[in-house]
Amino acid sequence: MRLKVLVSVTEDWAIGKDGAMLVGNPADLKRFKELTTGGTVIMGRRTLESLPSAKPLPHRRNIVLTRADLSDVEGIEVAHGIREAKNLIGDGGDAWIVGGEAVYRSFLPCVDECLVTLNHVKRPDADTWFPDLDELDNWELAEREEGGTTPDGTAFEFLTYRRV
Repeated sequence: MRLKVLVSVTEDWAIGKDGAMLVGNPADLKRFKELTTGGTVIMGRRTLESLPSAKPLPHRRNIVLTRADLSDVEGIEVAHGIREAKNLIGDGGDAWIVGGEAVYRSFLPCVDECLVTLNHVKRPDADTWFPDLDELDNWELAEREEGGTTPDGTAFEFLTYRRV
């Protein structure tokens, strides 16, 4: 099993505001779908609730890390802690950590790779943040790929960070 992070951030490492993503980026969503379809995603309850119709992502195994009782939500597996989530995954393939802030921070010590969509805009009004990997000694920028421009004109790129 390999755990990887998949996250979309702004230049100041903001990821959300009021339960919503900060930048409408169709290319990022397409990449997200391509990378995670057929695999396992791990998210928090609020991230699940932010999805369309608050339903699990189709064609993926959805593990939700929460203290809440979500036994009535069809199509998810509930883990009440990191160890339980890892036990659910077992040795089978990659699992993608997909948010939100608390889940990212909890799993970051367990992952070796973070795939980051960097949207070149700042959002000081955000209320959720991803750790600034450029400021952490145990992470390095390994790859940078040109992304393009969002429909609203925001330039973006795809970055891969690896643990050193």
